[in-house]
Amino acid sequence: QVQLVESGGGLVQAGGSLSLSCAASGRTFSSYTMGWFRQAPGKEREFVAAISWSGLTTYYADSVKGRFTISRDNAKNTVYLQMNSLKFEDTAVYYCAAAPVGFTIVKLEYDLWGQGTQVTVSS
Repeated sequence: QVQLVESGGGLVQAGGSLSLSCAASGRTFSSYTMGWFRQAPGKEREFVAAISWSGLTTYYADSVKGRFTISRDNAKNTVYLQMNSLKFEDTAVYYCAAAPVGFTIVKLEYDLWGQGTQVTVSS
């Protein structure tokens, strides 16, 4: 069964850090663009960060640029999101996703999604 499983979410105070992981199984994702998205209550799911299959290309939403870092380890079939200087507005369910296309940040081009992990930042 092909799946993505996120972990590492939790409760943190504003200014703190969290590290999310996304483990892929059932398929080799080394050729996929991987992305992180988030969805806050009452809002649409939005793009956070993406990384190319090689790891050489990354892209971030303006709201997280300079604070979040996406990385991947193809040997472990895992993608990471290091989140620093967290703000209350970062509170959301964070989703890992895979896109079987060239580098993209377009949500509709991601065809496999994890179940999400909750990140709550207290002010």
